[in-house]
Amino acid sequence: MASEQEEETEILEEIDEEPTEDAEAEVDEGQDAEGSDGESDAEHEETVAQDEVLDKYAVVYDQSLDKVRFPPDIVAEIKRTWQLFCSNAGSPEAAGELIFNAWWAAAPSLHSYFKTPRTVLYLRIQQGIQPIVASLSHPTELKTQVDIISFRHLDRPVTAQAVEIVRDAMLDMWEAELASEFTPKARAGWFALLNYWGGAYVFYQREYAARIRIIHRSWREANKAAAQPEDEAELPAVAAVASEQPKGEDEEEAAEENQVAEAQKQEEAGKASNEVAKTAHDSQMKVPNSFREMFLFNAAVMGYGSSKWMEMVLDQFDAMVLNIANSTRLQEECDVLLLVMSKYTDQILLPDFRAVMLATLRSLAPKDWDTEHEVAWNWLWENVERILKGQLGKPRILERALTHLIASLTEEQATTFRKELYKRFFANAPSGQDFFKQSTTRLYFLADRVVEMTVEMYREPRKMVQEISGLGLRHVGWGIPPELFSPYCSGAVDTIRALTPDENAQAAFRFSLSLIAKILVRAVTEGSTLVMRAINTNQEAALKKAIAIAPRGRRAMELLNISVGTQSISPLFWSIESGSLNSARAMLVDLLTIRADRDVYYYGCDAMFTRHPDLILRLCSDASTLLWTLFDGLVWRSRLVQNGQRRVNYYIKHLVQDVEGNFSPALKWLAHHKDPRLVSHGVVVTFADLLWNRLASFQFLLGRGYFLFTLIVFITSQSLLIPGEESLGKNIATFVCRCFLYLGSMSKLVFDHCKTFCGALKAGDYHWYWILPVPTYLHSTQQVGGLLLVLLLILMYVQEPVLWCIAFGDNGPTSIPLSATCEEANDVRTTYAVCSCLAMMMYWALLMDFTLLSMRISAFVLVCGNVLADVGLFSLALLFLILAFATSISSLNHRLAEFDGVGPWLTGLLQMTLGMFPPAKYGDFRSEVAVLVAVSVFVAVISIFLVNLLVAQLNQSYRDIFEDMQGFARLNRASVTSDIIDQMSRKKWSKFLGHLRFEDPLEFNEGDVGMAGGIQVLEPANANMVTEDIIKRYGGPTAPSTPWPQEPDEQNDESKFARLEKLIIRATKKTKDKGAKGKKTPSALDASDLGSDQASDFARSGSQ
Repeated sequence: MASEQEEETEILEEIDEEPTEDAEAEVDEGQDAEGSDGESDAEHEETVAQDEVLDKYAVVYDQSLDKVRFPPDIVAEIKRTWQLFCSNAGSPEAAGELIFNAWWAAAPSLHSYFKTPRTVLYLRIQQGIQPIVASLSHPTELKTQVDIISFRHLDRPVTAQAVEIVRDAMLDMWEAELASEFTPKARAGWFALLNYWGGAYVFYQREYAARIRIIHRSWREANKAAAQPEDEAELPAVAAVASEQPKGEDEEEAAEENQVAEAQKQEEAGKASNEVAKTAHDSQMKVPNSFREMFLFNAAVMGYGSSKWMEMVLDQFDAMVLNIANSTRLQEECDVLLLVMSKYTDQILLPDFRAVMLATLRSLAPKDWDTEHEVAWNWLWENVERILKGQLGKPRILERALTHLIASLTEEQATTFRKELYKRFFANAPSGQDFFKQSTTRLYFLADRVVEMTVEMYREPRKMVQEISGLGLRHVGWGIPPELFSPYCSGAVDTIRALTPDENAQAAFRFSLSLIAKILVRAVTEGSTLVMRAINTNQEAALKKAIAIAPRGRRAMELLNISVGTQSISPLFWSIESGSLNSARAMLVDLLTIRADRDVYYYGCDAMFTRHPDLILRLCSDASTLLWTLFDGLVWRSRLVQNGQRRVNYYIKHLVQDVEGNFSPALKWLAHHKDPRLVSHGVVVTFADLLWNRLASFQFLLGRGYFLFTLIVFITSQSLLIPGEESLGKNIATFVCRCFLYLGSMSKLVFDHCKTFCGALKAGDYHWYWILPVPTYLHSTQQVGGLLLVLLLILMYVQEPVLWCIAFGDNGPTSIPLSATCEEANDVRTTYAVCSCLAMMMYWALLMDFTLLSMRISAFVLVCGNVLADVGLFSLALLFLILAFATSISSLNHRLAEFDGVGPWLTGLLQMTLGMFPPAKYGDFRSEVAVLVAVSVFVAVISIFLVNLLVAQLNQSYRDIFEDMQGFARLNRASVTSDIIDQMSRKKWSKFLGHLRFEDPLEFNEGDVGMAGGIQVLEPANANMVTEDIIKRYGGPTAPSTPWPQEPDEQNDESKFARLEKLIIRATKKTKDKGAKGKKTPSALDASDLGSDQASDFARSGSQ
C-alpha cells in the first residue's frame, strides 16, 4: 500500500509503449521533470536516513524540506501515544481542545493569530495532526502532508523560536495527560517530528509566500474580480510546489538553450501585446477585458488561433492558478487536463501557452506588472508543465488497454473481482464493515459501477469530475470517513493485478481509480462542515452549536449550500432526504428567526426560497410535518397592542411569486397535498384569500357566468317553453334556444375537452386502465361531470325531435314550422326526454362550483358529499334485508293472493321501508300469523335498528369532519385559484404584483422599518397572545463577518451535565495513572489541568 501511494503520481511513467514523436523529443525533459523547480533528481529524491533523523532534527531545521524516514520503533511509539491520547480525550474535538489550550497558555504572543472560531479550530488541529502521524512510515507521503499544512500557514510569521515554544508546550501537555505512557522514546520521536514540521513552516514562509500572493492578486485583477481582502485565517490553496533545483552539466546546456528560446518567445509576446494595445487604441475597438477573452484574442494575433488545445487548458487554468500552492489539487487538475488533452490529435507545444499567457497578463495588469510578477507566473507554468510534460498521448494507450481488459473479462472473472475486492477491502480496513451494511447484491453493483467509472473517466473526464464531485458530497451526508477510500482503491487495484498480467491495463486502472479517489476525498473533505456533521447526529442541540459560530452575514448560506467545484449540496435538503428531521426543523427555525443588530435585520426567508424554489413541494412529499414550522416562521406578530389591534406581518412574497416574478406553484402544491388543517394555517389563508379575492374571483365569475347563462337558456328551451299548445312563436324561440345550446355550449365544451385530452396525452399525463389511456385530469369529479354533460348533449343533438321533423316530417301547408311533435319524431322523443332530464341534472350539479364564493356554503356541500358514503352503506344494508325477508316470507305457506311470489314481497317491503305501504293492507296479515311475525320483525329491524344506526353514523361522521370542513373547502378553492391564475395573462399578473408592493419594507413597530417581502394586517389582540418580542436583538459589533453572540438559554442543563461527565471521566483516568505514583489526586486538579473554561464549569456544576 505504501509503495502504491508513492508511485501514484508517476503511474504514467510506467507505461510500456513505443514512444511517440513528441515523447521522444521531450524524453530528457520528462526525466528531469520528476524534480521540482530547479533541483536535481538526486537532491529531490534524497531521504534522510533513519539513524540521522534524531540528530538532524534535534533543532528546528529550516534550510530545506527533505524526505525523512523515521526509525520503525520511533514511528510505532508516536502512533501509539497519538492513538492513546485521542482515545483518552474522547473525541477529535476534545483532543484538539487540549492541544489548543496548551498552545494558548504557553504562547500569549500568538493569540492574535488564532482567528478561526474555536469549535472549528479544535477539529482542524486534530485533523491536521492525524494525516501526519498516519504517513510517518512513508517518506514521500509524509513530505506531501507537511507540504499541505505548511502552505496553509504561509500568512503566519512563523519563527524557529515560536516553533520551539509550541513544541515544548505540546510535549509537556502529553506528558501530563499520558503520564508513564509517554515514554522517553515517544518524547524523542515527537521532538524530532515537531522540529521537522515546524522547520517546514519557516522554510515555506521564507521561500514561497510572497510569490503565491503575487499570483493570486494579479489573477484577481486579470479577471476583473472584485477586490477581496486576503483570508487572514488560511490560504485557499494547500500543498507543496516545486522549488529551485541546480542542474547537472549536461542539463545546463539544454536549459540555457530553452531559456534563450523562451526569452525570444516572451519578447515576441511583449511586442504582440503592445501591438494589440496600439491597434485597439488606433481603431478605438472594444478589447476583451477578461482573461479568457484576451487570451484567445492574443493567441489569434500571435498565430496560435488554430491551437484549440489552449482552450482546453483555459477551462482548467482557473483551478490551477487558485490551487498552485496545493500540490495534491494541482496534480489532480493536471491529471484531468491530461485526459482531456488526450482527445486532441494535433501537435501540442506547451511553451506556446506560456508566451500567450504572459502577453495576456501584461495586457490586463499593466500597472502592477514587474519582474516579480514575471518570475512568479513563469514559476507557476513551470510547475504545470513539469506535470504534463512527457505524458501527452499516453492516456490514449491506457484507455485502450483498460477498455480491452474490461471487455475481455468473463462472468466468472467479474464475480471473482467483486468478491475479492470486498475481501481485500475488509482485510485492509475492518472498520469499513460498519459502513457497508447493504446486501451483497448491492455491494456487487457498486463494484461494477467502480469499474465502469474508471473507463468513463478516460472517455468523458470533465463530465465524470462533476458526477464524482456530486457523489462525494453525498458521501458527506452519509458520514463516510475519507480514510476508507484508500484501502478500497488498494483492494480494487490488487484484485485487478491478480486478474491480468498486462502492465498497461494495471496502470490504466490504477491511474483512473486513484484520480477518482482523489476527487472523492477532496469533495468529502471540503464538504465536511460542522453543519453536515451535526446533521448526521440528528440532534437540534448539535446543529445549533455547529451553526452558532457562522458569521451572521453567511449564516443562512451555511445551512443552504455547500459547494465543491461546480457541484453543491444543500444541508437542509440532505437532512430531509436522510430522515434527520430534527436537524431539518432546527434549520428552518434558525433560517426563519429574525435577528437584528443596530444596522441590519437578518432573515433567511429570501435566501431559503431563492436556493430552493421547490421547498414547499419537497416538504409536501417528504416531510409534511415541517410545513407547520415553515409557515410559523413566515409570521411576525407585534408584542404591542394599539386600540385592541395587533400588527401582523405575513412574509408571503415567495408563496405568491417565484424567483422570476411568475406565479408560484406553492398554492397548487398545497392543494395537491390535500391536508385540510395545513391549508387553514394563517399564512396559507392569507395568501390564498389574497389571490382569490383580488385576482381569481373575478375571473371565476366571468368564466362560470357564461355557464350559468347556458343553463338558463337550457331551462327555457326544455322546461319553460314546452307546456301548452304549439305556436309559431314558441317553436321559433325553442329552436333558437336549442341552436344556441348546441352551437354555443356543446361545441365549446367539446373543444375544451378535446384540447385538454390531447394536451394530457401529449404530455404523458395519463394512466392506462385496461386498454384505454385515461388522462389524470379526469380524476376530478368536476371534469368527469363535464365530460358526461358533453356526451349527453351530443346524444340530445342526435335525437333532437325538431331536426327529425325538419328532415323527415310532413312539411305541408297545414303543419306548424319547426314543430317537434311530428309522427316521424315519436321514436326518438322518449330517448331525447331522458337525455334532456339527465343533462339538466348534470347542469345543476356542475353549478355547485359557485359554492366557492362562500366558505360556509362550500363546507356544507362538502359535508353532504362526505356523508354520502354512510348513506350508501345504509342502502346496501337495506337492500340486503329486503332481499332476505322477501325470499324468506315468500317461502311460507300462506293464502295471500296479492303477495304470491318474491316480486310482490320486494315491492311491499320497500314500500314499508319508505312509509308508502297502505295501512289497510296490514290487516290482511292477521290471518297469517307467520307472515305477520316476519313483517313485524322486518319493520322493527328497519325502523328501530337500521334507521337509528344511520342517524348515529351521520352524527359521528359530521363530528369527525366538522373541524376539517373549512379546510376541505379551502382546498377546493385553492385548486380552482391556481388553475385560473395559470391561464392568466402576464400583463394582468404583473399589474397585480405591482399593487402588492412586495419590494417595500414593512414596519415592525412605529418608526422601526424592517424587511420587505410581505404584507401587514391588523388582527384582534386576543386572537394570538404574544408575551415577548419575536425578533432577537443584539448589541455589540455589527460587522457581517462576526457571529451572533451566544444566548444564555442555549447553554441548557443537558449540555452542562454532558461537560461535567466528560470532566469526571478524564479525572478518573488521571487518578488511575497518577494515584499509584503518589501524584495529584482529583481534589488537587486545578484550572491548569482542566483549562480555564472547563474548570469554571466544573466549579459551577459542583456548586449546583
